[in-house]
Amino acid sequence: MKKYLIIAFFCVLPLSLVAQESTSAFQILRLPTSAHLAGLGGENLSTIDDDASAVLHNPALLSSVSSGTLGLSFMTYADGAKWMGAQYVRAFGERHTGAAFVHYMGYGEMTETDPSGAAIGTFSPKDMVAGVGYSYLLSDRWAGGAAFKLLYSSIANYHAAAVAVDLGLNYYDEDEDLSLSATLRNAGAQIKSYDNRTETVPYSFQFGLTKGLEHLPLRFSLTAVDLTRWDKRHYYVPSDKPMGFGRLALNHLVLGAELLPSDVLTLSVGYNFRRGYELKAAGASHWAGVTAGIGLNFSQIKLNLAYAQYHKSTASLMGTVAYTF
Repeated sequence: MKKYLIIAFFCVLPLSLVAQESTSAFQILRLPTSAHLAGLGGENLSTIDDDASAVLHNPALLSSVSSGTLGLSFMTYADGAKWMGAQYVRAFGERHTGAAFVHYMGYGEMTETDPSGAAIGTFSPKDMVAGVGYSYLLSDRWAGGAAFKLLYSSIANYHAAAVAVDLGLNYYDEDEDLSLSATLRNAGAQIKSYDNRTETVPYSFQFGLTKGLEHLPLRFSLTAVDLTRWDKRHYYVPSDKPMGFGRLALNHLVLGAELLPSDVLTLSVGYNFRRGYELKAAGASHWAGVTAGIGLNFSQIKLNLAYAQYHKSTASLMGTVAYTF
């Protein structure tokens, strides 16, 4: 019964989560942590911005976040699932910045059945992430950071837990408006499994570049993810569309662009090649993989809203409110 229930839950998850890595649990770690990030394709570790969620995608970027910032985010997901998160950032002196965070994913109410298919009740699966992060300003251009995470997942009466760490490095040349970053995300292991099978945490080695233009209020980002995974078994491959090396390479890339017409307004678009390919192969529209966002930045309050698609038939909206005390 235990194994049947767990398999049934993963069968109803959206394709874009299940296909990420068939042997990984805690897929909440694959989701964007703020609307600003979601609007840039869902993966970005090099954009310098006053975003408290930086602790989750590159802890080195905490050095660029205003001290005393609280960020709250909420996202609608497929089939009644909802994600929410909170981050708080505080600087200590000129070079040290710390952060604390907690994220929650509720997948909605599901029907529990026995092996014959007869309904015997309901259950509400959920995932949670909580932890702390730290960034140190190494010089005027270099910063390093780390984050520690506690992970928890529940399916009916069955539970799993894990620990993970992120390590990040950032180089930022303000005069050239050039930012380069590298991160190792979610390096860790399970400490409690649903059953006797130990699953991996979805770790990822990533590299990112963000460059602003000199005479236009535009900046572009290129993010390469999952750079240790080049085996096709980690990806969703339609039986009638063999995956060549070019397609495999594109699945590692996420593009983002931002228009900053004023200090108040930010417009962003992005494209996640892997998400677009996998969702379109499953029957989604040609807009799958495209993201868009808008941000309003005031002296103490920042508001962001983003559109993205994680399921072949449903779009998601994500909103973030940040306040600096």
